[in-house]
Amino acid sequence: MLKEKTASCELEKELFESVNERTPDYVKNLKLMDFSNKGEFTFYLKKEHLEPYDADKNPEGLNLKEWFKNYAKEAKVSTAGIRGPQNILYPQDTRFPINLVGIVLATLAKALVAKEKYQDKQILKLAGREVRYNSDLYLEAIARIQAAQGIKTLVPVEKQTIPIWLASFLAFKLDLVGGEYITSSHGISVKNATKDLNSQGSQYLPEESAEFVNKIQEIFDKTEKDGSYEIKISALDNPLIDEDVMKKLDDGVDLYVEYLKSGVAEADNLNYIKQAKNKIVIENVGGSAYRTLSRVLNKLDLSDKFVWLNEKEDPFFHSIGKYDTDPKGNKTFYDYSVDATVTAKRLNGEKFFPVIETLHYDKVLSEYPVGTVVLITDPDHDRLTVTQVEDYKEMSKLDKAGIAYVNLGNNRILTVFTANQAFLLLMDFRMKMLKLQNKWNNHPRFMIKTTASAMSWDEWAKSNNVAVVNVPVGFKEIANIMKKVELKLKNNPDKDVVVDDVFGKSVNLGKSPRLIFAGEESGGMIMGGEEMIKSLSGREAVAMREKSATEAILVASALCAKLEKENTLMSNYLLEVFKENNIKGQFDTRVDIAYYNESEPDIDKLKAAKVEGEKLRTKNDLFYLSMAIAMRSGKMTFENAKEVLQDTFKELDFSNLVDVKFVGDGTYLEFDNKYIEIRPSGTDAKTKAYGAGLDFDEIGKYAQAMGNYSGDRTELHKKYISDEMYDSTKERAMNYYLEFVDKDANNEQFVIPEYKFL
Repeated sequence: MLKEKTASCELEKELFESVNERTPDYVKNLKLMDFSNKGEFTFYLKKEHLEPYDADKNPEGLNLKEWFKNYAKEAKVSTAGIRGPQNILYPQDTRFPINLVGIVLATLAKALVAKEKYQDKQILKLAGREVRYNSDLYLEAIARIQAAQGIKTLVPVEKQTIPIWLASFLAFKLDLVGGEYITSSHGISVKNATKDLNSQGSQYLPEESAEFVNKIQEIFDKTEKDGSYEIKISALDNPLIDEDVMKKLDDGVDLYVEYLKSGVAEADNLNYIKQAKNKIVIENVGGSAYRTLSRVLNKLDLSDKFVWLNEKEDPFFHSIGKYDTDPKGNKTFYDYSVDATVTAKRLNGEKFFPVIETLHYDKVLSEYPVGTVVLITDPDHDRLTVTQVEDYKEMSKLDKAGIAYVNLGNNRILTVFTANQAFLLLMDFRMKMLKLQNKWNNHPRFMIKTTASAMSWDEWAKSNNVAVVNVPVGFKEIANIMKKVELKLKNNPDKDVVVDDVFGKSVNLGKSPRLIFAGEESGGMIMGGEEMIKSLSGREAVAMREKSATEAILVASALCAKLEKENTLMSNYLLEVFKENNIKGQFDTRVDIAYYNESEPDIDKLKAAKVEGEKLRTKNDLFYLSMAIAMRSGKMTFENAKEVLQDTFKELDFSNLVDVKFVGDGTYLEFDNKYIEIRPSGTDAKTKAYGAGLDFDEIGKYAQAMGNYSGDRTELHKKYISDEMYDSTKERAMNYYLEFVDKDANNEQFVIPEYKFL
């Protein structure tokens, strides 16, 4: 049976007790798959499992049909893996979106799809994880299911943690069929997910997810027809579960360091870091970055320049982001996630950073000097938040510049840069380094960014002759553009590369372009090298397919070391970048509207609240989206849309509105001095309202009002948009999105090579 979990603190104990109390006895007594059995065994999926539990009529019910309905819906829209809460103590609990049975079914379905595609071939995949509850169990289940299907799975020694970017890198570099990675990024502790990686190392696009979702349906159909379906689980020591390759490759760290040295870990950057006097602090939320990043820094001879906070791996994330009261002051366990940029309001209306507050930097950083940079990374080590200790005398400068900060006491503050601000610094620094090395003009440069990211990025790019390709939110969208670029480079190396962005604009990247930066406002970024990156079999890429906090940390560290030498701060450098590039849209904001408490421990209440929340989220989304789609379909004019918006939001001014656009996953309102984007979360019952522009208070006012709007259709809305148009909006939007994804798509069939590293 599964080993019992021991709480690390009173707050985690409170969480465990709450989960245990709310888990019914029939779930606690489930004996579906016993992974403590290290030998081969068989799980029989029964017809009864598909139907709801009933103590008298169907005591074996797992309600898998209901689970699958929600899982399939999530697979179509998810921006970063199929996420959801799990029963952290009883992972076989199928009432939760993420559960052991679901993981087994999805893994089997993906294995069957792969076997159909690559008949009579040795299929190699990789499985990795971070520190979340039950991740070790899920990784073992994935490896044993795949082994039972004849698929070889590469796993770290003792199935230890690796970052998502390393799993992605190895899937591409080693020419694997793909990979499975278990994470829920910076989400709350009770959440988990699987990120499905394809042979490129990028997350599945909708059509790839559809293949295995359809296969699960086939399994269910056969189960109903025959009464049961046999699922084999291999022995744990099956030779197809391979730790030797990852051991020989040191988990791929050597290969990754070699890749870094061809890009952001070039000699000039390393020398800056080596000359730094102040230690750079790495906040290792969850603990799983340390195992890999410490080895990378050691191989780059940089270990002595960094100090670590929270080295130990902990699925409760060291209590970071956790409180014993909710935002309304009610006594209950509440999790703000581990996203350091999240803001909240106290009962007295004061704005604060709840995650940073639980890091206790007023005490932890008390002995570190002004100028100390703290780099905060998340549990799967793909996102980065950049902060710096400054003197309190800098507050007026920061207020004017729209840079947030936290009071540390003793006349010290901690600046907290948004990813929009921090990444602007990093791309500018990267450009200047390439210019110093006389490399900048060797290739035309381009950037891939999400529409929800900063206006300042576009302005900076225009100032420096960098082409910009805008995409929907999600790194798989960024990777999809990379692959389109690579196909054009391969087929027509002497021609200009032209790709369409999600606005419908054709963007000319020039001949043999190189990626200077790809990223999104939520804290993920990657930078391309000067040469194309090659896999072992010779496939070429302009950059890797997943965001990497290691790349971001190296560039940020080089920059702050250079600024330390010049006796200045990152906030000053940001103001310089604004000035040098004549950037007007210096301010940005994001408002997250959650329609329910995702920390609710009662799964029935949680599911009911989420369903109601999704209705509110969809209603808000459809109000704007229906106008964008109606305009695109020629059913509504821009002036009509403008009239509807002004009538709905009388306190806002739409006189300088320029356009209303569908951007693949949301609605983008372009003004002549700002933008506002409203999009539904792809993973939860939330609305996200983004804004960037010339006036911080103004964009905040628009984002708050429009993000929190009920979505009720006004009389003018009904006048210009028919019920039929409104009801078909989502379907039309999906068709437009797929049209964007499919145009010039790189659909080259992956060919399994002869593996020489085995």
